[in-house]
Amino acid sequence: MKQHLNTLFVTTQGSYISKDGEAVTISVEHEHKARIPIITLGSVVCFGRVSVSPPAMALCAERGVCMTFLTEHGRFLANVSGYTPGNVLLRREQYRRADRPDGGLDVARRIVAAKLANTRTVLLRAVRDRPSVDGAAALDSVASRLAANVPRATQSISLDQVRGVEGESAALYFGVFNHLVTDHSDGFVFRGRSRRPPLDAINALLSFVYALLVNDARAACEGSGLDAAVGYLHRDRPGRPGLALDMIEEFRAPLADRLVLSLINRQQVLAGGFRTLETGGVVMNDATRKTVLVAYQERKQDVMMHPFLGEKTTTGLLLHLQARLLARYLRGDLDTYPAFIWK
Repeated sequence: MKQHLNTLFVTTQGSYISKDGEAVTISVEHEHKARIPIITLGSVVCFGRVSVSPPAMALCAERGVCMTFLTEHGRFLANVSGYTPGNVLLRREQYRRADRPDGGLDVARRIVAAKLANTRTVLLRAVRDRPSVDGAAALDSVASRLAANVPRATQSISLDQVRGVEGESAALYFGVFNHLVTDHSDGFVFRGRSRRPPLDAINALLSFVYALLVNDARAACEGSGLDAAVGYLHRDRPGRPGLALDMIEEFRAPLADRLVLSLINRQQVLAGGFRTLETGGVVMNDATRKTVLVAYQERKQDVMMHPFLGEKTTTGLLLHLQARLLARYLRGDLDTYPAFIWK
């Protein structure tokens, strides 16, 4: 159980939320854990096996406190709310910005700048941890070029320019990605990013973990009142969660890529756990997929200090916090969107 940005996150399995006057109480196995005045809450997010009494639901609905239910692993299930004009106004502002030429430029610039900074940190950490690694000079060189691209992203005058800087930087990064793999003897060789289908085991891992991140980002958008389909960096396309794709850009390198590299370099996944289809695509077997899922959920339990809030949180809540910060920015409560910078 954690409270950030007037949002109560209930993550302890078996928790029970009930009403106590003008407050909600949380208990676990009949043991009282907390009592929180409803006036201090903006929303409640329940992960997994969390039960809520009907009076507590009614209190939240009457006071305009949205209650969101997710699976234990973060997949969105449902919202319970009363009249929610705030969410309507938030989404209308989200749509207005998306409809204006370069209306989401500030958000896109900050997302891309954070992505480049976080990607650079991943490369520099690899060189620092293994200074004698093959390709250390190439990693250093790309890190320097990414640093130079950060101001280019923040000073871009159009969304197309931002997208151009992001695309150029991604090509640089994936051009040296193979140097981050410490042991290629087991068949893990990265020759470039490939999608739909992934053409090797590393790309299969990257695509799978990116999909997990997108799923979590969609849940975070829904839980904060945002429309996951309407983004700023990613153009609208039927069936594509543009805003969720925007949000994961900050987290691709520090969360997804580092997890994939850790699984490979620690030999938690082996080349024998993949097979090539007739189409040329590479897929994981069930055992490897389970290993990745378990590692992903364990990584979400890691505790860290949020760079903007200055509060400790778990990695699994980062997307939810960023979605709420974005909502606050769109409502005018923040002067700018504070993108996540990994340190």
